[in-house]
Amino acid sequence: MQLTWRNGLDEAEAAEVMALLQETEQADGVAPVGEHVILRLKAHLDVVHQIEPVQADVPGSEHFIVRDSGGELAGYAHVDTAEEKTAGQLVAELAVHPRHRRRGAGARLVEALLDRADLPVEPSPDDTDTARLRIWSHGEHPGALRLAERYGLVRARELWRMGRSLDAELAEAELPPDVTIRAFRTGVDEPAVVRVNHRAFSWHPEQGAMTEDDLRVKEREDWFDPAGFLLAVDSRDTLLGFHWTKIHPDGTGEVYVVGVDPDTQGNGLGRSLTVAGLRHLQAKGCGQVMLYVEADNTAAVKVYQRLEFERWDTDVQFGR
Repeated sequence: MQLTWRNGLDEAEAAEVMALLQETEQADGVAPVGEHVILRLKAHLDVVHQIEPVQADVPGSEHFIVRDSGGELAGYAHVDTAEEKTAGQLVAELAVHPRHRRRGAGARLVEALLDRADLPVEPSPDDTDTARLRIWSHGEHPGALRLAERYGLVRARELWRMGRSLDAELAEAELPPDVTIRAFRTGVDEPAVVRVNHRAFSWHPEQGAMTEDDLRVKEREDWFDPAGFLLAVDSRDTLLGFHWTKIHPDGTGEVYVVGVDPDTQGNGLGRSLTVAGLRHLQAKGCGQVMLYVEADNTAAVKVYQRLEFERWDTDVQFGR
């Protein structure tokens, strides 16, 4: 197995990586990397930053590639370096092609990630710090669990995927007085959404950092539908909260993001927005809906459980 590091991928190599990720998802039933990795693999820097735009050459991303003796792509790891300077943390996600499992590709990638984080391959018994390197295991894959145990990586964070059927009749979305729900207006509502999102998710390591540019990138995705981006506003059209829904290619709906301004919390708006989004997805023909929630966000988990969501599977972030 030959391993190489990249700060950017050309279009051919990015296409290889995308194909590997798709085949891995088909084999495992769960995507091996998060949405932000896919967006970065699609991204190009503009001509202000480089003469010839190279795909996947964007700030905050590094790539590890593993090939077999015949040159076939066997494994891939993405490293998010956005928090390296401020928090000293690297966050990685990796995938090994189903045909190349149990042949050392995963171990090579993990060892490369440990080296990139200046961590020894063999953990110290006294080392309890899990903040330097975090590696996601989406769907708590058995192979990832074996690698975590081998290299002394411990559970540092859990993200639950919860879901429910949309076959049953849904309750009405009861709104607080003087509050209405309308659709997102592209090119108009971005600043207000980013402001409320930042206030609602100031504690969240990924969601709270969303910028207007990040939002506009997602507006260009095929799945984006402003009609399914529901905004709760007061009589002066001030944004109080939002429910951004998403429909996956297989027809599964998603509670993509529900955010409520902290000054508005306590009046049931979050639940009302969630129900409104569920009704929208049901009307669009979705038979089931899913969402992601931090496992330790007890209040949010209880809200979703009362809305008949059940835990489907778990994404685990292992750390050292």
